[in-house]
Amino acid sequence: MPHNYLLEIAAGSLASALAAQEGGADRVELCSSLAEGGITPSYGMLAVVRDRVRIPVYVLIRPRGGDFLYDDAEFEIMRRDVETCAQLGFDGVVIGALDADGVVDPRCRELVSAAGKLGVTFHRAMDASSDLSRTLEDVVALGCERVLTSGGFANALAGAAAIASLVEQSAGRIAIMAGAGIRSQNLAEVATLTRAHELHGSARALHRSAMRYLNPALKDLPPDTERTSVDEVRAMKHELAVLALSRKA
Repeated sequence: MPHNYLLEIAAGSLASALAAQEGGADRVELCSSLAEGGITPSYGMLAVVRDRVRIPVYVLIRPRGGDFLYDDAEFEIMRRDVETCAQLGFDGVVIGALDADGVVDPRCRELVSAAGKLGVTFHRAMDASSDLSRTLEDVVALGCERVLTSGGFANALAGAAAIASLVEQSAGRIAIMAGAGIRSQNLAEVATLTRAHELHGSARALHRSAMRYLNPALKDLPPDTERTSVDEVRAMKHELAVLALSRKA
């Protein structure tokens, strides 16, 4: 069993993607609106990130927040977004959709087909599904290379046992990437308990606005944002390196 670990950073902006790269991340999942679980970035963000980020970038294909039950128009949006990512030369896309009963939507095959040679990750629609074991088999059948999961729980640490079960079930047919609530402080514990070799987190920290003037009446428009922290990415990579060395000892 290999003991090398891979760190993917969910980046909600160009600045976050560049911070992930500087911090030593192995891959970026690019999205917008992390506060609602992530949606597909704008064309402008896609184009500029593709120009400036050199590590592998997978793009989240999700037309809105909320559930993962999509109508035909939303599927058409997703299919066209996948095609755009292929045309721009991204490394992969991150997809997922369910039917009303929590089963993988068979139309996901259209998205995998549209991806062509791009890598495909199945996102945390997995965790909203009615049967994790069945969903894993459906995702394997789709031809995805990995699935991102918290084991059906609010965070990966709480779902560690379920993730470990999925790792065992996968039997090397697909990568199981643990994600949700992972920081440098708990990353080694999550990796150990789940036996997952791919870990996913946003490594976010508060980024203060540079505005000198702020209208005090605009309480609904807070000026500060959260961005990926170079230092937190480095700390996460350090924890994985230490863990890998301890496993080899």
